[in-house]
Amino acid sequence: MIDRNIFEDLQTKIDEEAAVRDELHDIVQTLARKGRSTQAILSRAHSTPTDQLKLVLDDATKEIIAQRDEVSRLKTVADKHPFYKYNGVWTRELQNLVSSIELCAWLGGLEEYKTNSSSSFLTIEEVGKFLGVPVNLKEQDAFHLTIEEYLLALISMVEELARLAVNSVTLGDYTRPVQIGNFIKDLFAGFQLLNLKNDILRKRSDGIKYSVKKVEDVVYDLSLRNLIPKGSAAA
Repeated sequence: MIDRNIFEDLQTKIDEEAAVRDELHDIVQTLARKGRSTQAILSRAHSTPTDQLKLVLDDATKEIIAQRDEVSRLKTVADKHPFYKYNGVWTRELQNLVSSIELCAWLGGLEEYKTNSSSSFLTIEEVGKFLGVPVNLKEQDAFHLTIEEYLLALISMVEELARLAVNSVTLGDYTRPVQIGNFIKDLFAGFQLLNLKNDILRKRSDGIKYSVKKVEDVVYDLSLRNLIPKGSAAA
């Protein structure tokens, strides 16, 4: 006869895992809610002239810092459990947060967190330092920002910048599409140096070329109309 204690022990383990997931989900839901607020603020960049962006960036920074507090809570709980067993719970929202951080940085925010003041975006190490989390851990089973999450966040940022290039023309800003075009072409060239094994990441990175083409079409149209200011021609 099978010992019932075997299944009772299994049920206890199942209940414990469910409790962990519930605790993580609660934190991630708060992170997601604040993330939507951050994205809503950053979306104002699409209808705000460049010289009026400071207020948008200040508001976005406040929300990003509020999300950073939630990441700290998440890390405290997640560090008690196996990373790869539970990281699917938060990976999407962490990517969204990093994408918002990168977009805010590209637009001119978060300057104090850049090691190189002339850089357009934050490195993975800079993002990790800002969030207070380790990056790309290999020998420790603890909460961290993975390379894949960072790269997926950059891709999302590129897609948002491609949108911004189109909307900048609507605002009468003919310099920004050129700046965006130069930046995402450089980033795309960087991605082409990577030998990506992750299927999702490889497919998403292939999509950068469509963002590049979208912006190139905008810049080409502006050049035909002689609307690109002198000194800001595409490289």
